[in-house]
Amino acid sequence: MSTVSISTSTSQSMSAPPAPKDPLAGMTLLTAEGQQPRAKAAIEITKNALKRIRVAMAKEGVSPSEGGLRVGITGGGCSGLSYNIRFDTQPRERDRTFLFGEGIETPNDPSGAQAVRIFVDPKSYLYLAGMVLDFEETLMRQGFNFINPNSTKSCGCGSSFSA
Repeated sequence: MSTVSISTSTSQSMSAPPAPKDPLAGMTLLTAEGQQPRAKAAIEITKNALKRIRVAMAKEGVSPSEGGLRVGITGGGCSGLSYNIRFDTQPRERDRTFLFGEGIETPNDPSGAQAVRIFVDPKSYLYLAGMVLDFEETLMRQGFNFINPNSTKSCGCGSSFSA
């Protein structure tokens, strides 16, 4: 008859799981005029996003003094809600308007360090308050990246989410 011995060791250290990576680490965040940094009700952008918005506005012929970037959400996509961005010539009546980057120069700045405006409709604002808009440029991907604390789940491509 053979015997089996089972021993447990308490000398193994139980390490805590690694802390989640901060998605904002290393980014230069710009807060809209009149907003507090990292406030729950604020929308912020990165310096990379500011540069790309200015370049795209110049290319599309949108005046920084009147027009801006409209950021919103619509129903649909793999996770339920989809982000959408487009240029608009002026804000709508109930839009929240955020002003970014006045006097901040970016490389190849066609605007002369003029501020850019971001328009958000009231319904979209419920889902976008507290988010950061970044522009990512890597070998695999180039485009705007929404870092949204209200998102509970997102799809693999990053263009849709659920809250």
